[in-house]
Amino acid sequence: MTASGASNSTPGTLYVVATPIGNLDDMSARALKVLGEVALIAAEDTRHSIRLLQHFGIGTPLAACHEHNERDEGGRFLTRLLAGDDVALISDAGTPLISDPGYHLVRQVRAAGIAVVPVPGPCALIAALSAAGLPSDRFIFEGFLPAKAVGRRARLEQVREEPRTLIFYEAPHRILECLQDMEAVFGGERPALLARELTKTFETLKGLPLSELRAFVENDSNQQRGECVVLVSGWVAPEAEDAVSAEVTRILDLLLAEMPLKRAAALAAEITGVRKNLLYQVALEKQKI
Repeated sequence: MTASGASNSTPGTLYVVATPIGNLDDMSARALKVLGEVALIAAEDTRHSIRLLQHFGIGTPLAACHEHNERDEGGRFLTRLLAGDDVALISDAGTPLISDPGYHLVRQVRAAGIAVVPVPGPCALIAALSAAGLPSDRFIFEGFLPAKAVGRRARLEQVREEPRTLIFYEAPHRILECLQDMEAVFGGERPALLARELTKTFETLKGLPLSELRAFVENDSNQQRGECVVLVSGWVAPEAEDAVSAEVTRILDLLLAEMPLKRAAALAAEITGVRKNLLYQVALEKQKI
């Protein structure tokens, strides 16, 4: 690796380095070597990262690279890289860019033709998935849901019929509201798991149907603290041939709001191709609610 200030016509390398999400024993030997040898470390929060570096006796200089400055400050790191210095990118915990800053810097560096090298390690979503007991061959990561209830429910509705395992991050002060909305949108029987404070002293991995998981968190305020990952089993299509999809139900609801039941069922059948008698029965059930 190139030391700071060295004259070199060859550009340096940007290392994207994963750091522990809690347990410092998860720091890899390779990560320690890279952080100790680069010329500069781009950190999400230098005040947080300095403690990590001090713990491992690393004296490499730090510079801030967070969501509020990475677009503007990316040129600073790019200049160092073009001068031949190696730079490491770290976040406060886990793998950079995964619901953390760094995307804009990596994109700028790659656009300049400079090598970007991952140094893999801890990642909360992968750690949670590995221990969840939910299907892991196919999954989607949705990151943090919108903070406000309306936006959160709208996003959940978009993935209600997603067949892959769903993975979310959530802030502790919103975890109960999040589970309440998931129960309302996905249904209380949908299997789910809360992974809280992973690798830390009070680590919790609790797998239950959403209604029971919501009650578990609601009745224990300790579960409303710390970093949270929520995994929800993907949607499974009903086996009965008479099942009506969410989109067909939405169309039927819109028509029921504007016209009599029988006409709404007939028109919905014309639009969707679903049997009129089935839609008529669905509409009748809706009137009973």
